[in-house]
Amino acid sequence: MARTGHGSTWGSFVSGLASVATLPVAIYLSRFSERYELLHAGFAIPLAAILGLISIVLARRVRVRSVLALGRGGGDRPVRIGRVLGIAGVCMALAALVALGVYGLLEYVGSRD
Repeated sequence: MARTGHGSTWGSFVSGLASVATLPVAIYLSRFSERYELLHAGFAIPLAAILGLISIVLARRVRVRSVLALGRGGGDRPVRIGRVLGIAGVCMALAALVALGVYGLLEYVGSRD
């Protein structure tokens, strides 16, 4: 891999890891707080999605640079792991968003009675 993409390589890995960890950490911390409830952990959804997208974009940047500089695909392990973690983080954020939507719908239907 070209040395110019070294920061993007580890940036992809770290942001992907942070993306996957954001929602579980927010949920875990809400259990020990008297001020915040589980529903408040939903405010971490945009952060998880943004970190996941950053990870995917950085992984793509490294892959493109590697193809241009060396003439072969970027097979760097941290880049692949960062991309997978980024995709997983975005999927977790989308699943949490769906869960909040279903919760809101059930609250709405339950309050109409």
